[in-house]
Amino acid sequence: MSKLSSAAELKRFRQDVLSRRDPNKPCLSICLGTGCQACGGEKVYQAFAGEIRKQGLEAKVDIRRTGCHGFCERGPLVVIFPREICYLKVTPADVPEVVAKTLVEGKIVDRLLYTGEDGKKIVHEGDIPFYKHQSRIILGANRLVDPTRIEDYIALGGYSALARALFVMTPEEVLDEVKKSGLRGRGGAGFPTGVKWETTRNAPGEPKYVIVNADEGDPGAYMNRSVLEGNPHSVIEGLIIGAYAIGARQGFIYVRQEYPLAVANLTVALEQAREMGLLGANILGSEFGFDVAIHRGAGAFVSGESSALITALEGRVGEPQINYIRPAISGLWGKPTNMNNVETWANVPAIINKSAAWFSGIGTRGSKGTKIFSLVGKVNNTGLVEVPMGATLRQVIFDIGGGVPGGKKFKAVQTGGPSGGCLPAASLDLPVDFEELERAGSMMGSGGMIVMDEDTCMVDTARYFINFLSEESCGKCVPCREGLKQMLLIYNNICAGKGREGDIELLREIAEVMAEASLCALGTTAANPPLSTIKYFRNEYEAHIREKRCPAGVCKDLIRYYIVPEKCQACLLCAKSCPAGAISGDKGLVHVIDQSKCTKCGACLEACPSRFGAVTKISGKPAPAPVPAGTRVQKRK
Repeated sequence: MSKLSSAAELKRFRQDVLSRRDPNKPCLSICLGTGCQACGGEKVYQAFAGEIRKQGLEAKVDIRRTGCHGFCERGPLVVIFPREICYLKVTPADVPEVVAKTLVEGKIVDRLLYTGEDGKKIVHEGDIPFYKHQSRIILGANRLVDPTRIEDYIALGGYSALARALFVMTPEEVLDEVKKSGLRGRGGAGFPTGVKWETTRNAPGEPKYVIVNADEGDPGAYMNRSVLEGNPHSVIEGLIIGAYAIGARQGFIYVRQEYPLAVANLTVALEQAREMGLLGANILGSEFGFDVAIHRGAGAFVSGESSALITALEGRVGEPQINYIRPAISGLWGKPTNMNNVETWANVPAIINKSAAWFSGIGTRGSKGTKIFSLVGKVNNTGLVEVPMGATLRQVIFDIGGGVPGGKKFKAVQTGGPSGGCLPAASLDLPVDFEELERAGSMMGSGGMIVMDEDTCMVDTARYFINFLSEESCGKCVPCREGLKQMLLIYNNICAGKGREGDIELLREIAEVMAEASLCALGTTAANPPLSTIKYFRNEYEAHIREKRCPAGVCKDLIRYYIVPEKCQACLLCAKSCPAGAISGDKGLVHVIDQSKCTKCGACLEACPSRFGAVTKISGKPAPAPVPAGTRVQKRK
């Protein structure tokens, strides 16, 4: 791999790569992001490689390892170009048939296709509703790039934005372009990126630093990990452009140790970029020099906070600091430092290549471009979703996500990670942008989106997030440390049927104090789960406290399992499934749950055939007295 010493050489290299590729040659794009690997993606890849070799098709078919395609619910995914045939949930056993029918005969294997609501099979990836309603500016390239091959990224125009910045634009013009684009940080705060860059650039002191914040710790969120795994060069290119505009010569990527694939692909990408003269001294023959180091974090949630991340980079314990002065003025080792998250940096090359006007034409008045969400929870199509700012929650959850499984009713969606708010069904038509989410009592965060159905207890949900935040709080400031501890005690009491009048008001008061007085964003935003659930689901709090009833039937201390005698058919399944031996009965006899032995695990409810529906949950009142032993069942007609 030879070093490129000018923009012209970069262009010639790209043309050379493209000239050696036949766009009509079949190419298998196999998703090997962490999600698909967990589903056996690596075995699928090896099976394809072996079968293609066995059939002597090496010269006729290309095979590409890629990062996450986004549709994680249906992985492992295989897309066959140029026809863009998309096969879902592929197993090694499917491989010989795909090779024989699709690659050799040009036929479709119907059973591996997506089935639409009308029962029709959908062949092409772009026609699948999950993808059809997205705008994948950042994620779209994942399926086209082997993250360990820089040629793939350059073939798509990679590093052309860097060349343009270095040889066509001044640093001031780059900065001005990013400001005009309206790009705001995707890490949670939503601060205007260009303004942040300008502050760092104008701050006194040398050297200046740039940092990629890849400390993604929200439960269920993996947007940044997938971008680093699948297309690390897009982040590196954005970082180099930012460094050029700011005047930095050294950058850092702070990434979680728990992201081994991201670290591995990132390490390879940095080595290749250095070999090709895209990092180091005199990048592409210019006078600009810059390099990047990877710092692996230990995985504490609070380390994602900017001042905590900086102290961790300095080799100290990752704890938030009092920010009288912003990191842009005095950050890493007291020097001007600009920090953006993975998604923010990955947007930069597209802005430089396509213009600020193009980017600012996407989204809403105050929130430009697209946003990646990790769509998880009670939704049919879980995965990574990229939509224009301003798309409604309904579009994301129902048009793309396919709605709630099992015919259940949508109840709420939590946006913004564990510190986000829970929004009710009445908010489904809310345009998703920074301002609208905040007005509704939630936030954008880094892009977590958890869908909840009618079986979700909102009090227990708030308790879960408060418990998570309590465990992740560094304990440095009193409002956060003690506030979370006291709120968790109150929630535990409410869910155990020990709630008291005044608990709701006390929760509100503590949350409001935390929002005002906590040291960092972990504490200030921790108020969102209690405040939003009290605002939108106060009736559930009141039912727990006043009626000792959990409307969703979730809180164990407030529910009883009961077998309805008239419905029991003595099939024995509930008794066999009960791990506590709490169910008595025999053939032809009504089964009975001994409430003193029942652990409320719910195994009996799951085991009872839906056609009988004999096992039920009761809340807010005691279980009826058991029928006398030996009572015979009423056989169904």
